[in-house]
Amino acid sequence: SKDSKATSKNDDGRRGEIIRAAAKLFRDKGYDGASMRAIANAVGMQCGSPFYHFASKQDILVAVVEEGLRQGLEKTRAVVDSRLSADAQFRALVKVHLSIILEPGNDFIPVMLYNWRSLDELHKRRLIATKDEYDAIWQDAVNRLSQAGHLGDDTKFARLMVLGAMNFMITWYKPRKGDNLDTLTDKVVEFFLAGPQ
Repeated sequence: SKDSKATSKNDDGRRGEIIRAAAKLFRDKGYDGASMRAIANAVGMQCGSPFYHFASKQDILVAVVEEGLRQGLEKTRAVVDSRLSADAQFRALVKVHLSIILEPGNDFIPVMLYNWRSLDELHKRRLIATKDEYDAIWQDAVNRLSQAGHLGDDTKFARLMVLGAMNFMITWYKPRKGDNLDTLTDKVVEFFLAGPQ
């Protein structure tokens, strides 16, 4: 019926609001530091109301991480293009990854990176398949860089270093005058791909 469709659309909207608010709180205060009361307050709900949408705080964390992986994978898939040269493909992936972790409002992946250990094993296993697909795209790009002579032979190590270095930027990067996504991407690409002078 029309009413039940409207209700489920409102529920989806409410669920999305809770996930976004929780992502921001988990990022600012950590999983343990963000209470259900704070999450409810952030979306103007009664303290117990989020439980209508989620069985527990763990379920909210899972939803936040799932949303981050879904968005990240969607954006990453969108820049994969077999016609690009190895270094152009790498640059496109670096740029999209920086946008996913550093642009305002993108709290989901940082929450995953900080709070992965707060997830229970069952949920980790469920999320790892999506994470694996993301890693596979990067692994392919790094393999191509290696074949093109831009990187050494240990491509798994290279992938972990590239992603690890970028992900750690969440903790220290502060935008400076003249910085934008393109200039930042250039710096990262140059750091990893600059050949011997």
